[in-house]
Amino acid sequence: MLLPTQKNDPALYPYRQGLYFAFFNALNWQVATGAPTVLFMEYLGANSFQTGLVFSWTLLLTPVQVFATLLLPRLGFKRLTLAGWGARSWFLLVPLILSLVASRLPTTGMIYAMVTAMFFYSLSRSMGAAAITTWLQALVPVGIRGRYWASDQIMGGVAAVGTLVVCAGMFAFLPPRWAFFGQYVISISGAYLALRCLRKLPDIERPVIMGWEKIRTDTPRHLFAPSVFRPYLWLGVLFYVVTTPIAPFGAYFLKATAGLSVVNIMVYTMLQYGGVIAGNWFMRSRLDRTGAKPFLRLSFSLYALIAMGWLACLQWSAITLWLMPGLFVLLGAGTGMFTAANVSYLTGILPEADRALPVSLHGALTWFLGGLSPVVWGLFLKSSGSAPALDIHVFRWFFIVTLGGALVLIFLVNRLQEKSGQFESMLRGSWLLGPLRAMGSLINLVEFPKRTGSPPSEKEDQR
Repeated sequence: MLLPTQKNDPALYPYRQGLYFAFFNALNWQVATGAPTVLFMEYLGANSFQTGLVFSWTLLLTPVQVFATLLLPRLGFKRLTLAGWGARSWFLLVPLILSLVASRLPTTGMIYAMVTAMFFYSLSRSMGAAAITTWLQALVPVGIRGRYWASDQIMGGVAAVGTLVVCAGMFAFLPPRWAFFGQYVISISGAYLALRCLRKLPDIERPVIMGWEKIRTDTPRHLFAPSVFRPYLWLGVLFYVVTTPIAPFGAYFLKATAGLSVVNIMVYTMLQYGGVIAGNWFMRSRLDRTGAKPFLRLSFSLYALIAMGWLACLQWSAITLWLMPGLFVLLGAGTGMFTAANVSYLTGILPEADRALPVSLHGALTWFLGGLSPVVWGLFLKSSGSAPALDIHVFRWFFIVTLGGALVLIFLVNRLQEKSGQFESMLRGSWLLGPLRAMGSLINLVEFPKRTGSPPSEKEDQR
């Protein structure tokens, strides 16, 4: 059974609050950082630049997690997580209020308020994410860790898809203002319930931070010195720069320019999650045998097909409704396969003893520069009219660049060296569902003091 009880899974039962957290947390981030917020920005009258900025805050602020590790020796894992996760829900009161007054007030100031609120939401969320995955990794015993994280991902995935279904239903039966109000009620409620679950988990021993002198001296070497890691780092940067804008601008175009309903776009997003699941199901039994390169190549090929499909839809609008479901499935499959293959490849080329810093650099640099991409493209995609829309001519060039980037990535991946290696230890956390938890599972700029004894019990939460 998915939900552990004292009878059916006594080993996992003490850590059930972490699984409940994964479920309620997905109610929050699926609205706050996904397609629902992109559609809300379009409802407010935001242009492509403003929408791209709100979508990108999560990625642009991911490097904050690296610096937030400095607070761990003082606050500990639990207090830092609670501080970040607790603060974020307050900033969602801004879109909650805006959803009710948007039809009665000028929208310019409201758009700026939304951009500012989502900045602070992503900032506090990034700080909390610096601690939570490492906290749960150390808290859950090794013998049940795989079952725990598998259950964590299932709980988060079920909640994310369920949230989209409910939001689509609200848009089908309610006026837009009340539908948007309802989706942010769900998001805030999810944040509150997730926080309550975290409070019931015990803390673990506070860490010490990796020496900053080592970080200062080794970072230039990892970024620029010849190595197996360097070409893959810059390949990852190119991948995120090329592919990150597809999801937000695709949803924005379908609503603001193509005139599709919010319900249709929610259904497409659910199909995207179906693609993520299908892609990972296809590769899970083959990745160990074939290595990561074939799946990286397949992922880049799918993005090339996506770009060609979008170009066809922009040329012949009549085929949009026929092609779009398949394009969203391909988008999810490409994303899911790259995520897992990326983790596998990094573990295979980096020795475990010297893995923490280069992996952290890879995540911070790729997600940060990838987050800049929608912001820059948003400047060029703005329509000259006053109504929210994308410039179709520039949007075509966007997918031409995407197609060219995918072809370059296919060429570059063929030149990569690949070493065999065990990568199970890095496949932890909800890396499948979002960059913040992924970064949290990859960042390891902390060292635990040596200790003996049994894993922490719930009584330790009282210290």
